[in-house]
Formats: sequence, C-alpha cells, structure tokens
Amino acid sequence: MKEVTLLKQAYFPFVPEHRQKKRRYHNSDANKLFAQDRAFHQWYRFVLSFPPHLVQEYIEKFQLRDGDVLLDPFCGTGTTLVEAKKFCLQSIGVEANKMTHFAATIKCHWTIDPDQFIAESKKIAMLAEKKIRSCKKIQTLSDEQMELLLENSISPMPLHKTLILLELIDATQTQFTGHQRLALATSTVRYSSNLHFGPEVGVTREKKQDSDVVTDWLTTIDMFVRDLREIPIRDKTIQKKKLRTEVIWGDSRYLGDCLQNYEPHSITAVFTSPPYPNEKDYTRTTRLESVLLGFLRNKLELRQMKQGLIRSNSRNIYKNDNDDHFIDSYSEVKKIAETIETKRIAMGKTSGFEKMYHKVVLQYFGGMTCHLQSLKPFLKKGAMLGYVVGDQASFLQVYIPTGKILADIAVQLGYKLIAIDPFRTRFATATKMNMNEEVVVLQWNG
Repeated sequence: MKEVTLLKQAYFPFVPEHRQKKRRYHNSDANKLFAQDRAFHQWYRFVLSFPPHLVQEYIEKFQLRDGDVLLDPFCGTGTTLVEAKKFCLQSIGVEANKMTHFAATIKCHWTIDPDQFIAESKKIAMLAEKKIRSCKKIQTLSDEQMELLLENSISPMPLHKTLILLELIDATQTQFTGHQRLALATSTVRYSSNLHFGPEVGVTREKKQDSDVVTDWLTTIDMFVRDLREIPIRDKTIQKKKLRTEVIWGDSRYLGDCLQNYEPHSITAVFTSPPYPNEKDYTRTTRLESVLLGFLRNKLELRQMKQGLIRSNSRNIYKNDNDDHFIDSYSEVKKIAETIETKRIAMGKTSGFEKMYHKVVLQYFGGMTCHLQSLKPFLKKGAMLGYVVGDQASFLQVYIPTGKILADIAVQLGYKLIAIDPFRTRFATATKMNMNEEVVVLQWNG
C-alpha cells in the first residue's frame, strides 16, 4: 500500500479544495482540466468530458485500493480509465463510439519508448513534407464521406495535406501507429479544422485556407512524448503491477455481451457519465476525425454506430426501438413524456425531430434501466457506483430531473441510494433556469 501511495504522489499532487465533500463547482472551474492533471488526458479530450479531478474525488470517496476493478460503462475518451491507471487500479471501459473508443485505448497505452516514438514520427514527417511538395493533385475524401461532415469542417488544402500524412502513417505500421493516428486526429481538429466548440460543435466564420499540418502533428507528438517521459510509467513498480486496462467496443445497455470475459461479482466500483437526455448529437462532435481515420465511411455505418448508443436525442431514435418497455412501471417518466407531447401539439410543432422528443425521454430512461439491470451480475457485494448526470429542459422547456429519476429507477432495481451529490450548476439561456449536474451515488449489496 505504501508503494501505491508513493506512486500516486509522484504522478500528480492533489489539490485539497478539489476533494471537499459535496463541493459545488462553478462553471468557470468545474470542467476545467487542471495543469497537474493534463498528462495523457490532453492527448484527446471530448468537449463534453467530465474532469479528472472529479474521478479522483470519487476514487478516494469509494476507498478504492490496489487490485480493485473500476468500470466506466460510458467511458468516452477514457478519463476514468486514465485516472484508474494513475491510482494503480484495474479498469474496464465500454464505449460504442468508435472514435472515442480508439482514443481511450491509446490514452491508456503508456509502454512505448518515447525516444523511438519521436524518431519514427520525424521520419514520416520528412516523407510527408516531400510528398506534399511534389503532389500535383489535391487529395480529398469520397462524396459519401464528405456528406457525413459538417459543411466546411476543413478546407481543401489542410485536408489534402492531412490525407497525405495519414496515408504515410498507415503505410508504416509500427508499434507507434495508433499513437500517431490519434495525434493526427487531435492536431487536425485543434489546428487545421474550421470547427469550434462551445459546447455545441460549429464552423467558424474565419476559414483556415491552409495550415502547416505536418509541423502541427509533430507538435502534438511532442506533447505525447513529454507525458511519456515525465511520468515514470516504465519503472519497475508499474510493470510489476501488470495493471489491466481494457476498453471494449460495445453497447452499455447490454453489459452481459460486453463483459463476457469477466467473472460475475468481479467489479468493485463504477464511475461514469452517460449521455444526458437532450438534443446533443454526440457523434457530431467527433465526426471529422471519425471520418478521417476511417471509423465512419458512409451513412449506413453512422446509423449502425448510433444504434449502439443510449437514445439521448431525437437524431438517434429509430422505428424498432423498444427500450421504453423497461420503464412500463415508472409513472414519472411517462408523465414527463406525455407533458412534452401535449405541449408539442398545443404549440403546433410538427417537424420530424420535434415529434421524437417524448420518445427520447422514454427510450433514454428505458435504456438506462436496461443498463443498470445488466450491470448487476458483475458487481461485487458492496460495490459503489457514481453516475454524473445533468437535469435537462431541451425538449420544449419541459424540466427533466435526470438525477432524481435515475436514482428512483436504481432503487427499484435493488440498488441502495447513498447520495445525490451536487457537482455544478449550468445556466440554461433558453429557460433562464439553473440546471443541476449531480453525481448519483449508489451501492449494490446483492
């Protein structure tokens, strides 16, 4: 135990005020990536990610120890998994978005040699610069791929250079290829694209007609290398622990399928942030890099990926969805859905998406019920769970107390509600209301 404590202190100094019990953060700092937490997280970060310091807080609250297994069933870009590794915990992530699944996998892969990594990357950079100078035909994506992107996501010349660099990365195929691909995704969005995030993804008015793609990629590689050098991930202590970190591509509503290789009652704790019931299409935020790296090639593949996600917005509701049958007995969810539909009709809202609003509520909480039910066989007795969720009013300004409803569903499924801890408030301009984000803390006693 002393060895683990020393490792934690070496990897990041805790800031005491970030660990105060039930601290309510303001928007200005709640989701901030603090300087002492940047290592590995900064490799690729989803705009709606929760912060590492929140994971640290609950790892300590749950009193997790060396050898415990922490699950994040909606792991996104791997924030929980990276923190678990820093705490010398075993961890499992489940994610249905192929791009964020890939990012989480690479962010938890720390055993490559940083000197060789940068040397091999510089060789590719030299080849790319030479090919860019000599190439007379502008490379671009297929029509099917372009249709998946937000219009003007990236200008023709930066796209041309990015595709040349990607082709050379993929042609090399070394132990560093995954890290090089992730670095390209990060540098493209950050330096070469026309995208902005706030938190919705959009296209800037000032388009980047050109950019130094290769130099920006090497800058990102340098950032990866600094993290690998500064944190002693290759020392004997870490290697002796043989920490297992696995990221599984799958649908978290059906954890029996995802966790087939894990024994029953093997998970010590859960910490996660599932999507919220709102109108955010989470796949749009990662669309450019998903298409560039080949995770999405056409609308059929996009549809297939969306069908593996919790139904949280009107753009991923489908004709054969039936998760609502899991909440036949939950009158509060049905009442909210009925209120939304009644208000829609009264307001004369007739678009296809607006007609889906009430169905999103039913399918979302039905999907979360399915998830919580499928999770139970894998939990140890006494396992602690934390779900970061936010209240919403995206559907015609009808209020949805997400945390309270999720807690009520969990209790009816046999979980014990420990607390609903406040995390932060968000001011919703549409409703002029402060919306709570909370951590629903549960325990499974089997």
